[in-house]
Amino acid sequence: MKYYLAPLEGLTTYVYRNAYHRIFHSMDKYFTPFIVPHRNRGFKEKELKEILPENNKGLYLVPQILTDDAKDFVRTAHEFKAYGYEEVNLNAGCPSGTVVPKGKGAGMLADTYRLEKFLDEVFEKIDGKVSVKTRLGMQDAEEFGEILEVYNKFPLEELIIHARIREDYYKNKPHLEVFAEALENSRNSVCYNGDLFSGEDYEQFVQQFPSVSAVMLGRGMMSNPGLLDEICDGKQLDKARLRMFHDEIYEENRKLMSGDRAVLFRMKELWAFMISVFEDNTKYAKRIKKAEKAKAYEMVVDELFYTQKLKVKGVRM
Repeated sequence: MKYYLAPLEGLTTYVYRNAYHRIFHSMDKYFTPFIVPHRNRGFKEKELKEILPENNKGLYLVPQILTDDAKDFVRTAHEFKAYGYEEVNLNAGCPSGTVVPKGKGAGMLADTYRLEKFLDEVFEKIDGKVSVKTRLGMQDAEEFGEILEVYNKFPLEELIIHARIREDYYKNKPHLEVFAEALENSRNSVCYNGDLFSGEDYEQFVQQFPSVSAVMLGRGMMSNPGLLDEICDGKQLDKARLRMFHDEIYEENRKLMSGDRAVLFRMKELWAFMISVFEDNTKYAKRIKKAEKAKAYEMVVDELFYTQKLKVKGVRM
C-alpha cells in the first residue's frame, strides 16, 4: 500500500510537511495545497516557497493546480517542471463556495463535456505525469458513472477519489458503493480518500477493498499525526513526539511570520484538528482559540500537554 498526505489549504504547508516527515512515518507522496495559476506573472513568494526543492528535501512532492483553464494548467505545469517536478495534480474536488461557482474544483464535474475538452488539451500539450483528485459529482454520487467515462479516456498517472459529492462537503458518509463501481471500472490506477481516522478504519477499508493500492490521508492525519505509525507499525501516538511536532511547526512559523497574530492564526488552524486527540480538551480548545499573545498561547499548550492524556482511538472530525 502507498500512503499520501492530502493537501489542506493553510495547513499542509512545507513547514508542516517537513516536520511530519522528520518525526512520523514518512508518506510516499505529499501534495501541496492548491495553487491557482497567474496569467501575467510567475508564482507569488508564498507559493514559490511551497514548491522550492530546497524546502522539500527528501519528499516526493506533487504540486496541485486549481483552474478550469487548460492553457493556464499547461503553462503552470511547465513552470513546475522547470523546478524538477515530473507530476502535477488537478484539483477537481474542492467544494468551496468561492471555487465551485467559477467552474473550478468540484465545479468541473458539473459539465463532463467541458471536463473532457479540458483534459484533451492538457494531455495534448503535456508530456509529464498528470493525476486528478476528484469527487463523485455535484449533487448525486450516481453522476460519477459519466464522469468516470471521461477520466477513462486519458492516461492519468492516478485517479484520487474522495468518495463524496460536492453537496456533502465533509459531512455524511463516503459513498463506498459508488467507489466500488469506480474501482472496478476505472482504467487508471485508483487512490482512495475519505474518513480514515484510525487503524481500525483503515483495516476495515482494506478488508472491503483489498485491490486498492494507495490511500490519501487528510483530516484523520491532521487530527492524529501518528496515524500512519499506527497503521504501518502498530505504534500509538505518544505525547513526546506530538510535542516535538508541535514545537517544530510553531518555532518555524515564528521565524517565517511577522507578529503573534499571524503565527497564532496558523497554529489555531492546526489545533482545530489536533485538539481532538486529548481526553479533556474542551476548555483548552477555548483557551487556545482566545489566546492573542504568544505567551498566553504557550502557557495553555504547556498545561495541555502536562495535564491531559491522549485518546488516539476513535478520534473523529
